[in-house]
Amino acid sequence: MSEHAAASRLCFPGLCFLLQVLLILLFAVWVRYSPEGSPGPCPPPLNCSRRSQDPNFLQPRFRDVHVQVLLSFGLLVAFLSRCGPGSAAIIILITAFSIQWAVLIQGMLYFSLDGKISVGAQSLVRADFCTAAVLISTGALLGRVNPVQMLLLALLEVTLCTLNEFILLSLMGVSDTGGSLTVHTFGAYFGLMVSRLLYQPHKDKRKREEQQDKGHQTGAFAVVGTIYLWIFWPSSISTTTVHHNAENWAVLNSYFSLVASTVSTFILSPLLYEESTPRLVQIQDATLAAMAVMGMAGEMLLTPFGALIAGFLVGLISSLGFRFFTPVLHSKLKIQDTCGVHNTHGLPGVLGALLGTLLTLLATADTFGYRLELVFPLVAQGSRTITDQALLQLGALPLTLLLATLGGCITGALLKINVLRCCPAALYKENPGLREVPEEGSDPSASGKEELGSSTLV
Repeated sequence: MSEHAAASRLCFPGLCFLLQVLLILLFAVWVRYSPEGSPGPCPPPLNCSRRSQDPNFLQPRFRDVHVQVLLSFGLLVAFLSRCGPGSAAIIILITAFSIQWAVLIQGMLYFSLDGKISVGAQSLVRADFCTAAVLISTGALLGRVNPVQMLLLALLEVTLCTLNEFILLSLMGVSDTGGSLTVHTFGAYFGLMVSRLLYQPHKDKRKREEQQDKGHQTGAFAVVGTIYLWIFWPSSISTTTVHHNAENWAVLNSYFSLVASTVSTFILSPLLYEESTPRLVQIQDATLAAMAVMGMAGEMLLTPFGALIAGFLVGLISSLGFRFFTPVLHSKLKIQDTCGVHNTHGLPGVLGALLGTLLTLLATADTFGYRLELVFPLVAQGSRTITDQALLQLGALPLTLLLATLGGCITGALLKINVLRCCPAALYKENPGLREVPEEGSDPSASGKEELGSSTLV
């Protein structure tokens, strides 16, 4: 092995070592456990009183959040026939790094106490939500970035995602407990802008349905991922919503949205594709879209039929987006969206923000009752009118899109540096699971001969 190949092989593990050592040092200096019996301080606009003070309330829901982040998103990016098992492996790595970095960055803004970062179950929940935004972005980039680039993307996106969340929730007092804006919209459009900067004309020319594996393994990935979303996502959303009866609204609305979105997929899929029933991956996409649209509106909807209508419409819009809008993104805007995050997270997140704004206008003491103080504390206290709150909810959407697109452009420009694209060459030659799996009927040795950065997959 040449010296260059040896150095290239050690690049990726060396970066992992340096980042982990840095994180350990930062934790040693600043991070401490929360005082006993205290959930840890956070800014008043976050309305910490809404969180249950009983650790038995939060810990099971933290488990649900962590499970759905790891398994649901991890299995989502494993459906491509052109990707090896390294896809899910790198997702776990990105999750592990992002959680640590998010605890530090968010702790500086939300959980700082006497110059130290106070860590508890709530801080880990918020770190998981931030990590979910990073994993959404990876869905748009799958196939065009290597692990080194993914680590740097996570480093930058966690920072910008936390900044966006702090501006919206703390400074503006926006209610977005399920993350329609802070998680789904930000993660989707951040990833799409990075993908635009890393556009490769010779890649991803096949249609999305041709990229999906038709074999048993991918069907198993999709069905398991969908089941985990059905089981854990509604409960995980409740970790950041108001407690007691109000929490049940978010859970129930999420389930109603989910079932209606799934049915809409069965209605529209036979009309758009030459198949009698939708593929399992399409059902998983409908599940994701239903959850994204309920992020902001989940604890505001007053009736179950409203959640059914929202889920049904977002299921139709998501399916139509895959059929008609995704080709436009690729051909006209030069944006390659490997996993279709624009249709499963981006558009549903935007629709969820608009729905949340509309429902905010209906939030009065008569309609919300005691819930008004829990969902919109500043309105209940009289320091803000409901119209002002609705305008802030609406204004949060363009602000999130602005920060996501600008952050994505900066990150994409940095990831285009040649040294980042060519670093782990030997790693991929020696670990077939981390590189592209040759397509059926193609030359098995072809992927190893392509230029790195084009054939390397995460």
